[in-house]
Amino acid sequence: MTLRASAFIATSLDGYIAREDGSLDWLIGATHSADDHGYTAFMATIDTLIMGRSTFEKVLTFGEWPYTAKRIVVLSSTLTRETIPQALQEAVEVHSGPIPALMDFLQGSGARSLYLDGGKVIQGFLRLGLLNEITITRIPVLIGSGIPLFGELERDIRLQHLKTTAYESGFVQSTYRVVT
Repeated sequence: MTLRASAFIATSLDGYIAREDGSLDWLIGATHSADDHGYTAFMATIDTLIMGRSTFEKVLTFGEWPYTAKRIVVLSSTLTRETIPQALQEAVEVHSGPIPALMDFLQGSGARSLYLDGGKVIQGFLRLGLLNEITITRIPVLIGSGIPLFGELERDIRLQHLKTTAYESGFVQSTYRVVT
């Protein structure tokens, strides 16, 4: 069975996932809606969450750990099991990569559907042709600069539009299949 890798991520209207310092203040200030914008339904379709070290460290600042029912793998060449907070050592795995080795490991350990979180992780999977689907929720705010969702690419990557939903919150969410 082939692993299915999907991303579900928010960007500012000008395409940034965070400020240059990694801050998400613009996102937190924009999410006054009780609607989860499809996040719960998306999470029901995945069994393993893959995030990069920077994203993991950012999530740690949120207070309560939000991912209690999913397998979590942090892709990092610098973190070790010992550097994971004690309370999360049973819940979080660390894999040093590279991505093809991670994919072999995940497939061999029963993973079927992956949620990719973090710009570098999403970019890495996309460049290797391993991202199947991406849902981008555009938040109606311009932040001017920051960390872009997509970096430079060696080649064009075609996407097939699957659906777009406009929410009362002003968020506009589009889902695309990556065409290989």
